Amino acid sequence: MKKVIYPALLSLLMLFACEEELDINTDPNTPAQISKGLALSAAQGSIATVIGGDLFNLGGMFAQYYTQSPGAGQYTQIDEYNLGTDYANRLWTELYAGALNDLEFVKDESMEDEDPATFLIATVLQAYTFQYLVDVFGDVPYTEALVGNENISPMPTPGEETYADLIASINEAMTAYEDSGGDSEVGAQDLIYNGEMENWVEFANTLLLRFYIRMASTSQANASAVMELINRNNFLSENAAFSAFGDAINKRNPFYEVQIDFLGNVNTIASNSLLEFYLRNDDPRVNEVYTVNDEGIYVGLDQGEGLSPEFSAVQASDFSRPDIEPTHPVFFLTIPESEFLQAEALLRYAGGAGAEEKYIAGVASSFQLYSQIGDDQDLIGEVDPEEFTGDGQAYDYNGGASFEENLEQIIVQKWAALANINNIEAWIETKRTGYPVLTDPEDPLYEEGRRIISLASILPGDQIPFSLFYPELEVQRNTNIDQKNDLTEKVWWNQ
Repeated sequence: MKKVIYPALLSLLMLFACEEELDINTDPNTPAQISKGLALSAAQGSIATVIGGDLFNLGGMFAQYYTQSPGAGQYTQIDEYNLGTDYANRLWTELYAGALNDLEFVKDESMEDEDPATFLIATVLQAYTFQYLVDVFGDVPYTEALVGNENISPMPTPGEETYADLIASINEAMTAYEDSGGDSEVGAQDLIYNGEMENWVEFANTLLLRFYIRMASTSQANASAVMELINRNNFLSENAAFSAFGDAINKRNPFYEVQIDFLGNVNTIASNSLLEFYLRNDDPRVNEVYTVNDEGIYVGLDQGEGLSPEFSAVQASDFSRPDIEPTHPVFFLTIPESEFLQAEALLRYAGGAGAEEKYIAGVASSFQLYSQIGDDQDLIGEVDPEEFTGDGQAYDYNGGASFEENLEQIIVQKWAALANINNIEAWIETKRTGYPVLTDPEDPLYEEGRRIISLASILPGDQIPFSLFYPELEVQRNTNIDQKNDLTEKVWWNQ
């Protein structure tokens, strides 16, 4: 296993390290002794590095929170929908050789120690990590993975099989824990919930609901399982956040450490898709998602517009940029996401009964979350969310609308609530649902604050990315992985 390293430092190491990349089937750590608590800390740090670093930036641009700034070009390929096969080498390695291997060790040790509480923690975090791998890449090694030299070329497992097995593994771990009870032995080495099992049971239930909602448009949709979770009503009551950051070099939030400090805050600026949505609705969350420019106003660009020659003379400082502080937490799951998942579940499987209540709770908890993490807390803290969700207000829920209209309302608000919170989750939900809708900015009916096809896109027609290429290093080493043709290939639940 590995030493506990601050995730921001891990991001820098992954970005600039010249040593050979690790293979997902080789345990990269050969120490004499390590505890399951330290391994859990390391795994959580690895997940936070990726979710709060590379995938935070990618999701921010694909979800159209950010776009590439004129005067710089670090992420031109993202706005062009032109990512290469080497893009995901680092994050794939960190998740497989780092987080997933470490969590497998935690599970093995927990089984040996008869510690079902810690086993549950490791199981749900493994499921969480594998879910993102499937949702971002498609079919990935699962059934044959994490066995070291026993199988150096694991076959990709079909995504639907991975999902089914992950759900089963969470339920089995939950049953084992509930049958025996007891506290986790890792205590404060759990950097998310400090070993508090009530929180982890809530996390597990919320994660299960996310799995089922992802599958809602597939043959594996399971209304009875969803309603069982809804009736159990034991979802997130405390945000799951990795907050072990400090305001010192190599100890800061990974996005801040790399994008803002090391690269000089010159690449990512506000995309008009979200910025104009906030401004059009007088939404105070804009104050926590973006900074004002050097003239003290909010300014963004349409997605991909910064690559146009007409903007070659302007700089990032002319625009609003992501408002991420050194100690900004990396959020794994949040109460707003949980509320919107429940709202969608009730819309789909309960005829809409109770969906409005959960929708309003999602908006309110989003305002509350931004007020807690921002540097302008009083501004949001003084705003009553009911001013936005009341009758006739900007975010009023229309219970008499069609299913699709209500689904759009829920997802658009989830999109607005995930900015700078969990950007990759926002992108995944946009491609699952198609909301916010993609519109042509030249269309007379276009309204500012909607998603558009990136103006820099190299893809033909109205095509957009639905997955990433497998990392080239893994394709070279694993003879059972065939590289996909392009980024438009959809993951299993998105067919």
